[in-house]
Amino acid sequence: MSKPRSIFEEVSDTKDEVRDTPQTGAIERGSGGGGARGAIRVWLMILFALVAIMVVVGGLTRLTDSGLSITEWAPFTGAMPPMDQAAWEAEFAKYQEIPEFKLQNSHMDLEAFKSIYWWEWGHRQLGRFIGLVWAIGFFGFLAARKIPNGWTGRLLLLGALGGLQGAIGWWMVSSGLSGDRVDVASYRLAVHLGLAFVILGFITWYALLLGRKEASLMAARRLRERKLFGMGTGLLHLAFLQILLGALVAGIDAGRSFVDWPWMGDQFFPPEAFDIAPIWRNFFENAGLVQFMHRMVGYLLVIFAIIVWRASRKSGNQMVRMGFNLACLMIGAQAVLGIATVLQASPLHVAITHQIGAMLVWVLVLNARFLAGYPTEQSIRS
Repeated sequence: MSKPRSIFEEVSDTKDEVRDTPQTGAIERGSGGGGARGAIRVWLMILFALVAIMVVVGGLTRLTDSGLSITEWAPFTGAMPPMDQAAWEAEFAKYQEIPEFKLQNSHMDLEAFKSIYWWEWGHRQLGRFIGLVWAIGFFGFLAARKIPNGWTGRLLLLGALGGLQGAIGWWMVSSGLSGDRVDVASYRLAVHLGLAFVILGFITWYALLLGRKEASLMAARRLRERKLFGMGTGLLHLAFLQILLGALVAGIDAGRSFVDWPWMGDQFFPPEAFDIAPIWRNFFENAGLVQFMHRMVGYLLVIFAIIVWRASRKSGNQMVRMGFNLACLMIGAQAVLGIATVLQASPLHVAITHQIGAMLVWVLVLNARFLAGYPTEQSIRS
């Protein structure tokens, strides 16, 4: 029979003493703890950097007309480049059979072929390396049981999208290996680039989520600024449309067709905008019409960004305001850079800078949308 306790007895003096060590909440225990979240976030950041480099290398491959130099899709055996003179001559012979060589590069010798071959080989090799980094990270975390609850499917999705991107890359290349094309189909290039931005978007969103604890996210979600979150979603969709149109412009070198601004050939609407039959092909292959659409959506994006920015000024959260400040400022800078690209007829270094600017716009809009959806805590004084 237990001894009666004094009403003045300290609780800590009893056998039922509560430990001083704070206990992690059920939400955090169920999500695998903080360590795995941090490690996975670092891994995602590495993947993001590699995919961003891949986008730049892909842009350079397109701008140097190197994308059709390898005429076969060999995901495993293609990792090895030609190792001797006979192998180089065999690769060059395959290239000489496609329309790009016959109609555009018939003057090319073996040494010039090597220079474009290495661009495409490097592009594909980087894709293989990204797949390897994903596989090592995903299966490593899976084997160690360090993936938080609910995250296995999300991380597996990244690998699936990467594999799909490889297949779409070959689908794009194959469009330029026959017929009368000297380049890949512009709409296939747009799909290829668009999926790259989707992958970058998922990685960015996942990294932002993993940067906060689950309990913090649940609390922040109740403070969601729904209007700004919705406007951020609209801004994201409009930016994505502009990115796809930019890919169409790059696919047919439309940026070098009209090099005056604000006019196009001394008029608002470009001449001969619907000369290709059937008429729907003009929206993908007519340089004037494609560049016109890219310009118009660019103007709309800037106007909508100003509207969203003005709405964000009413937010009581300092970080939300800052997120939209950065996103809208980058959209304005990207518009100016786009005009400079047109006026200079899309030189290599300016065009690539414009593409990098598109990635910055994409990430900053995603970040602003995230901050509106999950506002960070701030003091009353802030």
